[in-house]
Amino acid sequence: MNAIARRLFVGMAVVAALGNATLASAIESVTTSKKVTIGLVAKSQSNPVFVAAKTGAMDAAKELSIKHGIEIEIDWQTPVSEDAQKQAEMIEQLVNKGVSGIAVSCTDALTLTRAIDAAVETGVPVVTFDSDAPKSKRFAYYGTDDLACGRQVGDEIAKAIGGKGVVAILAGNQTAPNLQARVRGTIEALSKHPEIKVLDTFYHKETAQDAVNKMEEVQRTNPEINGWALVGGWPLNAKNALDNIAPYAKVVSVDALRPMLVYVENGQVEVLLAQKVYEWGYESTRLLVDKIVKDEMPKEQIVKAELVRVTKETAGEYGKNWGKWLGEK
Repeated sequence: MNAIARRLFVGMAVVAALGNATLASAIESVTTSKKVTIGLVAKSQSNPVFVAAKTGAMDAAKELSIKHGIEIEIDWQTPVSEDAQKQAEMIEQLVNKGVSGIAVSCTDALTLTRAIDAAVETGVPVVTFDSDAPKSKRFAYYGTDDLACGRQVGDEIAKAIGGKGVVAILAGNQTAPNLQARVRGTIEALSKHPEIKVLDTFYHKETAQDAVNKMEEVQRTNPEINGWALVGGWPLNAKNALDNIAPYAKVVSVDALRPMLVYVENGQVEVLLAQKVYEWGYESTRLLVDKIVKDEMPKEQIVKAELVRVTKETAGEYGKNWGKWLGEK
């Protein structure tokens, strides 16, 4: 029995005892007085994609409050930098505070699975977004289909180099399951092109300068490379990141943060494939409110978010979103 159902049960018991109120008015009283608090636990406060997710959650709370005639609020509990243990502690704190539901982007699936399961066992529904904990008791995940993302990266770079040449894949953290899935998808898509050779997949620390250094080192020692498939946009957060790459190779990348848009606008990147970062918060909140208020589950446990294709022609318009998402005037 969910929270709304329990309140309705109590409300109907009161009606039966008093005998002078209608069931309809009792239901209206119980549902409209309900306050829903959603705990939002992202990976880090410093990453703008999670600021965008927070904005999405806040917007959803406002809109759904009006739609359902109840008060919905977001309790933002996120570590300053990525720390799975702190996320787990924040989930526990949110449960102790009596939140109605929790949305979390998991820095480490194993660590967060225990915290998620403990929350669910106390009656608090949980949704994951961006980064899943698939073995946990969360009832839904909203985010990128990483295998499909990789396939799209592969298709885009194959098109950019005219279906022939040598492609290198840049992949960040070697142990990250989502990045590994993107790499598999990229290789799968490129395998359909007999005149394209995948040189290798190159890993690095997930900082902009480390990524730039890795690309330049690989390009210098393998001058035959004419295409780079970036399954994450790490190097594009640095200035002048592609000055030693663009003269020799085409580049396609996942993500379209504000600094990255410069590269597609100046022609050094062919296509950016933007994840729906605002919707991470918006859709997670909607899924939780549907579950809490209406006891309604999504049709699919994994809700896949399509990528947004950003090109030189569309970068300016897409970039306007960041002003809104980051709360700029």
